[in-house]
Amino acid sequence: MTIPRERTDAVLVADGPDGVGATPAAPPVDPVRRPPRPTRQKVAKVSWRLALRRDGALYAMALLPLLFLLVFRYLPMVGNVIAFRRFRPGGSIFGEEWVGLRYVRMFIEDPTFWHVFANTVILGGLTLLVCFPLPIILALLLNEVRTKWFKGAIQSISYLPHFLSVVIVAGMVMQLTSLQGTVNQIVEGFGGEAIPFLQRPEWFRAIYVGSEAWQTVGWGTILYLAALTTVDSSLYEAARIDGANRWRQTWHVTLPGIRPTMITLLILNIGLFLNVGFEKVLLLYTPLTYSTADVISTYLYRVGLVSNNLSYAAAIGLFQAVIGLVMVLSANFISRRVVGASLW
Repeated sequence: MTIPRERTDAVLVADGPDGVGATPAAPPVDPVRRPPRPTRQKVAKVSWRLALRRDGALYAMALLPLLFLLVFRYLPMVGNVIAFRRFRPGGSIFGEEWVGLRYVRMFIEDPTFWHVFANTVILGGLTLLVCFPLPIILALLLNEVRTKWFKGAIQSISYLPHFLSVVIVAGMVMQLTSLQGTVNQIVEGFGGEAIPFLQRPEWFRAIYVGSEAWQTVGWGTILYLAALTTVDSSLYEAARIDGANRWRQTWHVTLPGIRPTMITLLILNIGLFLNVGFEKVLLLYTPLTYSTADVISTYLYRVGLVSNNLSYAAAIGLFQAVIGLVMVLSANFISRRVVGASLW
């Protein structure tokens, strides 16, 4: 005989073997609520922990270079305050008294500074005009070479001067251009007279730019050769099908393919436009060649360290840094608007 069950709101889950003793289920509950979403701070914290756990060795390797930049690049910026304060040796490193724009007006009214500034612009412009396209040309030429051993030999010979110190390069230049040097021996062999190249102001810029190109062209080629490997080979096949010769393939496929690398290096070189190599100029120039060889960096060395006028030198250095920053920002803006590629 089956015992009737009362109607209740509870739901019977299962009966016993004889139909008696059914256990009521739990009453219906509210719909399941979604757990609260983690905040952005928690997500960022978790992602940082995962990144540190996964790439901790890489972050550890980057710590020392970052520390170097902090100590030798960013902390010295605090010293720019002496451009507006009078600095006396033995006193406070931040200057003794506030003088405002006194040192700025000094170099603005100094004709020697503007002569040095003009020399820097000319020498920097010649260096950029010659040394920037040469690695691109050499990389394009090496890219067409199919003999591996010949290509490797040219690469090794071209970028070997990069590993020579500036002192060695300057010594080689002095030996080659001296009165008894190789260059003058060739000149005399053709019936000419020996020329004191490093004592003639009109020869200094050619000597500097030539030595700079010889030392840097091979190393810059490596970057462009690496960029050439990223160009899609199917584009060359499509260009050949359309009847393009090697020159048109280079102009319409190769150069657009490495354009981001070219733009990046151009912007970086423009940022160093006014920082013409201090070491090489200091080693090669003489008082006889000041009219064409003296640049801002060597002028700062003589004014700041030799003459011990550090506040005046700091004002000039700050002006040089501001000009470099404006040039980098302008070049990046123009490149982004005109070409569509930029550094940031």
